[in-house]
Amino acid sequence: MHWLTTRFGIDLRRPQVMGIVNATPDSFSDGGRHATAEAAQAHCDQLLREGADILDIGGESTRPGARQPDADEELARVLPVLRHAVTLGVPVSVDTSAPEVMRAALDLGVDIINDVRSLARPGALATVAAHPACGVCLMHMQGEPGVMQQAPHYNDVVHEVVAWLRHRLAEVRAAGVVSARIALDPGIGFGKTPAHNWALLQRQAELLALDQPLLVGWSRKSTLGTLTGRPVDQRLVPSVAAALASVHRGAQVLRVHDVAATVDALKVWAAAGLLPA
Repeated sequence: MHWLTTRFGIDLRRPQVMGIVNATPDSFSDGGRHATAEAAQAHCDQLLREGADILDIGGESTRPGARQPDADEELARVLPVLRHAVTLGVPVSVDTSAPEVMRAALDLGVDIINDVRSLARPGALATVAAHPACGVCLMHMQGEPGVMQQAPHYNDVVHEVVAWLRHRLAEVRAAGVVSARIALDPGIGFGKTPAHNWALLQRQAELLALDQPLLVGWSRKSTLGTLTGRPVDQRLVPSVAAALASVHRGAQVLRVHDVAATVDALKVWAAAGLLPA
């Protein structure tokens, strides 16, 4: 299986590690350590040295209660980083819901649009559909980041997430985006309780039945903190464990903060013959 993107056909026979670059002053995971362009560019370089296969660069924090930047502010945060990242020889993703940011990123040669709102904003789907080859990741989220964790409810979270992704996948295909360009993300922690998140992992096979690449992001999530009692800066081990569990159950792309540790863990699993065939 390959994921078709602007410049690369990403080979998904081996799990791909997507390194997170938060070009924001209010990230939940790093407290804005990479908020300047210079720091974010250096972080791109560091993640590649650690073994990242893909770089995912975002200028909007989607933690619960985060302030939403306007398009100009988001562009100012991400464009200098994207200009640098597209010179590094790996697929580059932009984590955005803003059509203006999508267009500017694609004009730079960015490979993937990673949208937590699944191209729902006016103009977003048309922007991706008009591009001849960019990849896209569609994520499930109940509500908006500011309120998504205020009592999320499902009768059957896995069934409802699968149904929602199936419907959105059909809409995006109908707009002209071919299946080979599309990955899906169940949205761990986005409008979901810890119990919902664990159900999505335990029944991940139902997500794979949609027959699209599956991207998952467990890294440093609050569900891991609830389980272990660890604060966000001490969740490396549970993050890697959750990533390995996701790969064991068929996920092809891992979106992570701790690239080196995840890459090392995957090497061990590969040597032990534990990766999916």
